[in-house]
Amino acid sequence: MNKTARPVESAHSTFHITDVYPSVDGGRFAVKRIAGEPVEVWADIYRDGHDVIAAALVWRHEGDGEWQHAPMTPHSDDRWGGAFVPDRPGRYSFAIEAWTDEFASWRHRFEQKQRDGGDHTLDAVEGAGMLTRAQAGGPAAAAIIIRQCEIFLQTGEPGALLAPELREAMADSQFRRDLMRSQLYPLTADRPRARSGAWYQMFPRSQGKTPGVHATFNDCIARLPDIAAMGFDVVLLAPIHPIGRTHRKGRNNAAIAQAGDPGSPYAIGAAEGGHDAVHPELGTLDDFRAFVAACQAHGLEVALDFAVQCSLDHPWLTAHPEWFKRRPDGSMCTAEHPPQRWDDVVNPDFGSEDAAALWRALRDVVLFWVEQGVKIFRIDNPHTKPLAFWEWLIREVQDRDPDVLFLSEAFARPKLMKGLAKLGFTQSYTYFTWRTQRSELEQYLGELISYPDRDFFRPNFFVNTPDILPFHLQSGESWMFKSRLALAATLSSNYGITSGFELLDHTPVPGREEYLNSEKYEIRVRDWDQAGNIKPYIAALNQIRRGNPALQQFANLRFINVDDGGVIGFVKEAADQGNVIVAAIALSSEPRDVWLPLGDVMAGRGDARRPVTAVEDLVTGERHALEWGGIRLRLDPARDPALLLRCVA
Repeated sequence: MNKTARPVESAHSTFHITDVYPSVDGGRFAVKRIAGEPVEVWADIYRDGHDVIAAALVWRHEGDGEWQHAPMTPHSDDRWGGAFVPDRPGRYSFAIEAWTDEFASWRHRFEQKQRDGGDHTLDAVEGAGMLTRAQAGGPAAAAIIIRQCEIFLQTGEPGALLAPELREAMADSQFRRDLMRSQLYPLTADRPRARSGAWYQMFPRSQGKTPGVHATFNDCIARLPDIAAMGFDVVLLAPIHPIGRTHRKGRNNAAIAQAGDPGSPYAIGAAEGGHDAVHPELGTLDDFRAFVAACQAHGLEVALDFAVQCSLDHPWLTAHPEWFKRRPDGSMCTAEHPPQRWDDVVNPDFGSEDAAALWRALRDVVLFWVEQGVKIFRIDNPHTKPLAFWEWLIREVQDRDPDVLFLSEAFARPKLMKGLAKLGFTQSYTYFTWRTQRSELEQYLGELISYPDRDFFRPNFFVNTPDILPFHLQSGESWMFKSRLALAATLSSNYGITSGFELLDHTPVPGREEYLNSEKYEIRVRDWDQAGNIKPYIAALNQIRRGNPALQQFANLRFINVDDGGVIGFVKEAADQGNVIVAAIALSSEPRDVWLPLGDVMAGRGDARRPVTAVEDLVTGERHALEWGGIRLRLDPARDPALLLRCVA
């Protein structure tokens, strides 16, 4: 069979292949999907004239030599669809091939002439001649072609040329003289953790039990049962490296540290080592490996914070002075992030003459921690570094290990945040932290679940961070903490909290969205079981997430018109439509009766899909029948600000 395809743009436009889905910026950037799950591909395919068109989807993993093929099916108005399954994580390319199905075109003309009447002997001979020129389409197809050809030659009956099985055999066996292929479209297939996970962020040095005493990795291991019991999937560690001493920050970001102040872990590097070393008070590299193994035993993954900045004591400043800028007086150019100035760190100079070596060194840092068992990295402030560097680094790392995931911690301009996602970041921080009103949430989520954003931008809804204590949490009201948690955990398939959230930590720096006595600058020892904690609520919510595939995906979301502006309501549906969840979450503290219009909600797979007749409360187990196309339920934020309901058809 002729498999040599000409690209569309060089083929004098015999075929037009347009409006290809999925694609990002016309194929400049990769679409994101999950390995092992079908990828639907659609395109408009047409040509001049009345000949019958055939089309196929072709794809391959970057590491494979051979292309795989699957037929595409025409739908209405020249719209064609097909699907393929990326069988393992990694980078793929796919394209669309189109050609003229000459035998099908002959058959179509012949059948029309038959209906018109008259002698069509020559037309039949023409069709038989096409059988003799068929190429190798496989033994089964060849047997059918030979048999039908012999029947025609012996009987002269044109019906032998119109057999359905011959049409299928010839579709795979005839010469494709005008075969054309579209441009290649890139796709990245990630492992399932890229799509769904609950993250718990902590400072390792604060996991001990003695005030003022630096914790060790053994102390961190002792905390894992508590974190696992809350149902988290990922433990995100603040930097674990040696901390610089020059211009060390004091408590609450004081410019001058006092005796015993541990400094900020983001001031990376000291005499003990740099980005590939462990802070000696935490333990050794072997102790870190033991922590990774303990996490795995508890069903947890380790994520590391990767901050591309150096303390003034980092070994690179001595070994590679060309990687850093200096002022005219010879002093170092310390980092700036307006309106802040960080005198304890410097940024590498990506414009230095030896920038290529700097790029390789940073890549090797990530690969070093991958060797220690870390497969997830949170990148601190990636928008302050060259975008080309991140595109290069992510590809370099994932080419060696496609299971590695990258989270972009960038609270920047919207297009810059989305640009980082296009360049390869697996997940991204979002503005959810500051979206509090129903209209804001609906508008923002509507943007994220729409095309093309949904094909490349995977949001991770952190309710708080070490840097951000949102104003709406500063009152310390339990219902508000629960509401924000429920919103993050159900609206997004990826969400996270920073340690202390479960204890309702809420004391701010006056007038600012920052924590007073922040762990960034001191060791905090807590009673993790103190009165008023919401750990049971977190555990129940994460258990519900794990038991309902609808909550483990992001895009199949639609809002419902709840009759109360202080409540947001929405429906989420699993990819196979077998699990449908309705949520109603309070945005204010007053109890209320809420009417949920669910008359148009369907549940069930395929032919079993039916209108919803009842809902089951996922917390209490109570079942409520729908009446008049909906249901009215009591929502009391003081008890639980969220109603989570499974739909029953």
